[in-house]
Amino acid sequence: MDSGYEVLVIGGGHAGVEAALAAARLGGRTACVVLDPDAVGRMSCNPAIGGLAKGQLVREVDALGGEMGLATDAAGIQFRMLNTKKGPAVRSPRAQCDRVAYNRYMAARVADQPGLDTIRGEAVELLADGRRVCGVRLADGREVHAARVVLTTGTFLGGRLFAGAWEAPGGRFGEAGASALSDSLRRLGLRLGRHKTGTPPRLLAASIDFDALLPQPGDPAPQPFSFRTARLDVAQVDCHITRTNPRTHAIIAAHAHLSPMWQGRIVGVGPRYCPSVEDKVMRFADQPSHQIFLEPEGRDSGEIYPNGVSTSLPPEVQLEFLRTIDGLQGVEMARPGYAVEYDFLCTDQLRADLRVGGVEGLFAAGQINGTSGYEEAAAQGLIAGVNALRASRGEPTLVLDRASSYIGVMIDDLCRVHPEEPYRMFTSRAEFRLLLRSDNADRRLSPLGHRLGLLDAAAAAAVAAKEASIRAVRAQLENTRTVAGRSLAELLRRPEVELAQLLASEPALADLALTPQVVAEVEAEVKYEGYIRRQAREVEKLQRMHDSRIPQQFDYRRVAALSAEARERLTARRPMTLGEAARIPGVRAADINLLLAVLHH
Repeated sequence: MDSGYEVLVIGGGHAGVEAALAAARLGGRTACVVLDPDAVGRMSCNPAIGGLAKGQLVREVDALGGEMGLATDAAGIQFRMLNTKKGPAVRSPRAQCDRVAYNRYMAARVADQPGLDTIRGEAVELLADGRRVCGVRLADGREVHAARVVLTTGTFLGGRLFAGAWEAPGGRFGEAGASALSDSLRRLGLRLGRHKTGTPPRLLAASIDFDALLPQPGDPAPQPFSFRTARLDVAQVDCHITRTNPRTHAIIAAHAHLSPMWQGRIVGVGPRYCPSVEDKVMRFADQPSHQIFLEPEGRDSGEIYPNGVSTSLPPEVQLEFLRTIDGLQGVEMARPGYAVEYDFLCTDQLRADLRVGGVEGLFAAGQINGTSGYEEAAAQGLIAGVNALRASRGEPTLVLDRASSYIGVMIDDLCRVHPEEPYRMFTSRAEFRLLLRSDNADRRLSPLGHRLGLLDAAAAAAVAAKEASIRAVRAQLENTRTVAGRSLAELLRRPEVELAQLLASEPALADLALTPQVVAEVEAEVKYEGYIRRQAREVEKLQRMHDSRIPQQFDYRRVAALSAEARERLTARRPMTLGEAARIPGVRAADINLLLAVLHH
């Protein structure tokens, strides 16, 4: 088979799509190996994008030129901004999508992308010349060669499905897994762990009494996910809310011993932040009920996703406890819930540019890196795709730091801490979250996306125009005085004053035609100016450390004053920057100061 690929992506989920599109859009000859081309971009679990902190990731992917935000705007059926009653640092967009429409959108983008070939097949072995990966062998014997390989295998790597006594290999309901590739990774000396996740049963909408439920509508004026979407013109679909009750819990508790997790048949650790309903009932026995969101799988799908009842109990038990819940007394299942256990790379083998340490030419992104979620996967996929291509051309790879993006926070967390459970993004993980808001992701990252070649000139110009508009409004606020002699900016810093009020009441601002996005960002920056300046000073210190690169062949033995533990860990880890080195357990601040002196001598 063709040996001229610069980048070969294995897997077509959310990480694989962004990796393949990014490499191809940068002009790289790219191939994507998938089990089923029609399943590209398929949503395995809830057909929703965004949420707390996850929405920030999607906005950042979009700002860099990725596809997830545009796909969400095209397939979305309900849009909401979360945490609107809280500060701007923790507000996050979320959208319920049409599962089929999202899948079709992404499959079409991959099929239509110039320079990107889709290859149907199962990857069973990485081809390697010593410790350098140079391609992959497929199950039918074909070989695909490439300068760099990106693994984005999701839950398919060594995947097994569970529901009650039933157990079968697979990465998703009705789809086979990819078990042989795990052995190939181990032969390269890589260490793998096991993680577990789960999904709820799917319910037939026609069997639900929605009149008995609390509706949850979308926002009256929905905001797009993508900065490149001018406006949303969509008829939104309601979600609904119900709750479990003591009768529900009694049935689950009586049958918990039938769960494969409780039986010990699943050894992988599941996500603590999204436990199964049997875990919630058994671990939080004092809670009389748990909230369930009934979310449509699509505009015309006829199926409902009951968010909050992920389970791997036997199907007959699932139906029994569901029918104790308000609105679900006559419910029928389209298919039962199940758990999936899969292999992942122990993440201390990852580097800050998402290359796999010790195996030249190999990158990884998504759930194989110990994460959970479409958004985390997409963000890693874009970075891995960009860096695989840049590495194949001998160019410096891209490393985002914690001060620039949620993407940088996530990758840094993965590199320095081996996650015992599937990692997901939270706003609390970002120490500079006031600077890393969802509304300013384009201003933070779109110039970089344009320099890389992922964003066109028109998108870059739109961001520049927005930036100019924000500066002009801020200047006007600083320079316009009230009758009391205070500037409008000082007035706006009061909690009870909103910019919209000033725009309507102050003659000096009357001629300003501003978008809601500009109004929101100006208000946030003015009201939180003191905090933003303080964080900016902290960022400057971090940036100086982060930018200090360490040669990959640096001999730590020649720094005699390094502690023995630091020397051992640094030699094994081979951090790319001082910032990464500083976050390795066992490396002290004194060790970093020594390295800083040696590197800048």
